[in-house]
Amino acid sequence: MINRLIYLIRLSAVFFVLLVVMSQSTVLELERSERVRAYTRLVEFDYVSWTLNAFKVKWEQNTLSTAVFLTQQQQHDLVYECRDLVTHLNQLDAVIENIYADPAIKNPAETSASFKSQRDQLLAQQALKQPVCESILQQQVSAVLKDEGLTLGGQPIPALLYHVTPLPMALITSPRGEIKQEQNLSLNADLKIEDITHLEEQVEKNLNVSALVVPIGGVGVYPTMVLSSDNLAWQIDTISHEWTHNYLTLRPLGLNYETTPELRTMNETTASIVGGEVGKEVLRRYYPELLPPPEPEVKVQAPKPEEKQVEQAPVFNFNKEMHETRVHTDLLLKAGKIEEAEKYMESRRQFLWDNGYHLRRINQAYFAFYGAYADTPGGAAGNDPVGPAVVKLREQSPTLADFLNRISWMNSFDNLKQAIAPAPQG
Repeated sequence: MINRLIYLIRLSAVFFVLLVVMSQSTVLELERSERVRAYTRLVEFDYVSWTLNAFKVKWEQNTLSTAVFLTQQQQHDLVYECRDLVTHLNQLDAVIENIYADPAIKNPAETSASFKSQRDQLLAQQALKQPVCESILQQQVSAVLKDEGLTLGGQPIPALLYHVTPLPMALITSPRGEIKQEQNLSLNADLKIEDITHLEEQVEKNLNVSALVVPIGGVGVYPTMVLSSDNLAWQIDTISHEWTHNYLTLRPLGLNYETTPELRTMNETTASIVGGEVGKEVLRRYYPELLPPPEPEVKVQAPKPEEKQVEQAPVFNFNKEMHETRVHTDLLLKAGKIEEAEKYMESRRQFLWDNGYHLRRINQAYFAFYGAYADTPGGAAGNDPVGPAVVKLREQSPTLADFLNRISWMNSFDNLKQAIAPAPQG
């Protein structure tokens, strides 16, 4: 009896220790999050209100079903009208902003009044047309998903729903000693630049982390959030990208999005691949005039002996330069040279600025965020092997559906490495 009691006491003690150890990481995560939120709580984005409003819009769209009564050409033309409205609105916003910024204009409200009136008229048109355009693009992307084998009974699961909206900003934090996303907090879309820089300074100073507020193009909530844009190719790609996140959320890969940096990169790279392929097929089918022209065939001829070869100036390659920056930064951080790494990143930012790429900041948080989108070689991902491994799995998969179905059930980078490993020689 005593031995059994001792056994139970020991078992309880082991269970208690395990519970403390397992919960400790969760508690630490919550503590880190709350420390950051002390600076963001008043400017955090309200997803609940947004989602309720978006579902109301989607319900009204579904009730009216206006798009189904339009011919394919009428749908095409209406989508272009919505795109042109965005272009005109952006132009008017730029004019109004310049009026208020011009020190020579003494009464900017009066000077900009006619432009504001034009903007209000365009906004009223957009409010009528945009819901129908969203329905059209939802149908077109869903049709491509069906033909790609990514539906159940002809219906994407979950149903593809998106809403064009001003998107929240994202506050990204990373430890200074390594590139690793620790926090991603959504902030109000209308934050001014002075508020953004002040927030970054306060978080970095008081928490000793690297922080950066970044714009985003879409959010994988439901319905998904997509930024208003007059770049139709980009918008269709983003609609498909964000639906992929909804699809993955119903499977292990999406459920484990925040578990490790590797799984986050697997998620984002997968969504980028699917968005790119589905988006290109939507363009081919419905908007072929927007497809890039085929690359001309280059015929290389040997120079004649008497001809002198003229050396051409190398073309500046942003992706290559950013890859070099990330790789060298990783080496410095690995050696514990944090301040040297930060000075190096700032010098590289100035170098990129001088070459036409106007980035506000490059720091550890920058790479922690942008490095996860690794569907193309190089760039902010540096030598991270996760993105190339996802790309390799796609190359090994006969169809897009086969690729997505395989990777969506993975819950670790080891799963992916095993999937792309060469078969053992028998």
